[in-house]
This record gives sequence, C-alpha cells and structure tokens, in this order.
Amino acid sequence: MSQPIIEVKNLSKQYRIGVDTTYKTLSESVTTTLRHPIRTIRGFNKQDEIFWALKDINFTVNRGEVVGIIGRNGAGKSTLLKVLSRITHPTEGEVILRGRVGSLLEVGTGFHPELTGRENIYFNGAILGMKKREIDEKFDEIVQFAEIEQFLDTPVKRYSSGMYVRLAFAVAAHMDPEILLVDEVLAVGDTAFQKKCLGKMGEVAEGGRTVLFVSHNMGAVQNLCHRCIWIESGEICNDNSSEKVVSDYVCDSQNLNGKTLWEFNYAPGDKELIYFTATRIMDSHGAVTSCVYIEEPFYIELEYEILQPLQGAWIGFKLSTSLGEVVFCSGDHNFTLNESVTRKPGIYKSRCQIPSNLLNQGSYIISLLGHIPGEKILVDEEGVLNFEVLQKTAIAGPGRQPGVIRPDLSWVIKTMD
Repeated sequence: MSQPIIEVKNLSKQYRIGVDTTYKTLSESVTTTLRHPIRTIRGFNKQDEIFWALKDINFTVNRGEVVGIIGRNGAGKSTLLKVLSRITHPTEGEVILRGRVGSLLEVGTGFHPELTGRENIYFNGAILGMKKREIDEKFDEIVQFAEIEQFLDTPVKRYSSGMYVRLAFAVAAHMDPEILLVDEVLAVGDTAFQKKCLGKMGEVAEGGRTVLFVSHNMGAVQNLCHRCIWIESGEICNDNSSEKVVSDYVCDSQNLNGKTLWEFNYAPGDKELIYFTATRIMDSHGAVTSCVYIEEPFYIELEYEILQPLQGAWIGFKLSTSLGEVVFCSGDHNFTLNESVTRKPGIYKSRCQIPSNLLNQGSYIISLLGHIPGEKILVDEEGVLNFEVLQKTAIAGPGRQPGVIRPDLSWVIKTMD
C-alpha cells in the first residue's frame, strides 16, 4: 500500500501575544525608557501570553484526495496551511510531504511588487521548484487564465487586488504541483473568476493531484471535496465525509436547534384571539432539525392556541433568504375555494410539507403571518426561525448553482430528423 502524500503528526503551533518583537537601537530604548518610565517597568513585569493556534493535530491525506478544511475565523485553518507550505515552522510535531507543493495562501504571496507580471511568473515558479523550461511550457496558459495580457509587463505593485489574485492563482494552479494548498483568497475575485478557479481546482483534482482547500463557501467545499476536516480552536473537531462535516458545522456555527418555543408573555400573536407557542423544522422522518437537504422533503410546523372562535382566519408563514428576499408565503387556508372555516378555541398544530428539489442551497428565515382578510392582523412576526438547506449529493460543475429555488422540472427531449 502506498504511503500518504501528507502526514501530520502531533502538530502544534504556539504564538506569544502582545510581545513587541520590533528591533530597537540602544538610543531608541533609552529614549523610550526616559519618556515613559512607568510603561517600561510594566512592560518588564508583564508575563508573555501564550496562544496555541494549533494543538496536537493529526491526520493523513492520500495521493489524489481533495480535502476541505473549514472552521470559524481564527480557528487555525490558515496557520495549518502555512505550516504545510513551510512558511512557518511548527512548535511541536512534524509534517511529512511526499510531493512538490504549490500554495495560494494570501494575495501576492511569493510575488515581488517591483517586478512585472511576466517576471513574477518566473520568480514565483522558481520558488515553487519549477525549472525555466517547465515555466516556458505553461507560460501562455497562465497568462490566458489570469487575463492580464495587457498588463503583463507592468509592475505588479500597480495591479488591483483582483488582478493580483488572478495571476497568483494561475501560477499556482498551472505549475502542476503534486499538492495544491488553497486558502480563502478566492473571495477577492469577482463571481466569474471564482467560478473559473473552482473549475480549475476540479480539473486538478480529476488529474489525480492532491488538493487542500480552505473555504467558508460550504457549497464549494461539498462540490469539490469528498472529505472535510473541521478545525475548532486549533484542534480537529471532525474529520469525515463533506456531507456529514458541513452539515454538523453549519448547524453548530449558526447555533440552530430547529425550533423556537414561546411562553405566553413573550409569544407572538393577538393575545385576545391567538398566540403562537412553537415553530419547528422537521425532516422527512419527523425529527426536529435545523439542516435539511435539497433531495428530501421537509416540514414547517406551527403550533398555536386559539382563545376565541376565529372565522375565515389565514394562518401561515413567509419564507425568506438570509438576504431578506421573499421566496414565497403559504397559509393553511385556501381562499380560492370560497370557504369560511371557523376554528374553535384550542391548541392547534399546522404542518406544511416543502417538497424535495424545490429550495436551493442556502440559509432561510421563517416569519409568522396571520390575518382575517379585510378585518384584522393576527400576527406579523419577522425572523422567528432560521434553517439551512444543504446538498447531499455533489452536482456536476463548479460551485453552487444560482437561484433561490432549484425545482426538478419535467423535460421532454426530441431529436429533429
């Protein structure tokens, strides 16, 4: 059995917080002491604060694997990639790499601002261990991918951040590294370029090379990576299939539990006629959840108590995206049937089924709505419950498909002979 291309053993990285490591001359130190004696004394007495960016990390990656790395800001993802890239040394443990590494960690990493785009392609390629002949062979592809032909002989210090990242990614992706490390720098580029980069990483992965991909784009992680590592506070929290890890991470990071419960004093609604006691998201098996899948139906359940007889009431919800775009509204009474239903006092549960293959990936918000048409608003409560729609099976093509809904429509295909 072949050895893993990446082995990380008991890896830890320590930093000292609040320590001024700037070099000062003797005259500068004396001047600072005379001007600020109390501050200087406090500085001598101050204990160094130790921060472990990574703590006892262990994992292996096999040749050809595409592994996503996710976690909150400050969790240690970028530090891990910097250690793997040999930009920084570990405090403890070791990393074994059995292949040439190409990395794109920060905009402009490995570029010299005074050199032109053309010169930096060769400069960065040399840093990655490429020979001039190899760079010559890939040069035209790099320039074409980066879309900087017009500015090829301009110093990169005059490039915009978008141009910088286009060239940096083009060099890293086209130098045929056996291991490609990519941090969340793609957020700098525009949407079209992000899609182009994700497509290129898909090609790299299909070519049998190894990719470690750090991103906050859960759709991209699920589509590109079969395996995902979740890092929390410098430690591995979960290492499993992308479907499992992303689902757990999204639900945890948004502190969702799939339901909202109210006591009478805080419950939304007209307290003389109706008040709501609960709102729930339920999966296809009836379990309360905050994460559902595109491929499976799920339920939105409203629980409320009616205090007096209500005639012709419409009770339902508004579904919106996380950006506030209204997807649709739905209620439990169809007025097109010209019926006037009277609800007696009591506790009710109304459950609405959302069919599979309707909503696209993303975060959604439920708001409560209810009224007696032309007479009275019963409830209008924004943002009572959040939930996430995820994709269980990776789709062809890079990234998340556009749109708020993604229905599975029926098509008829005919050949025209």
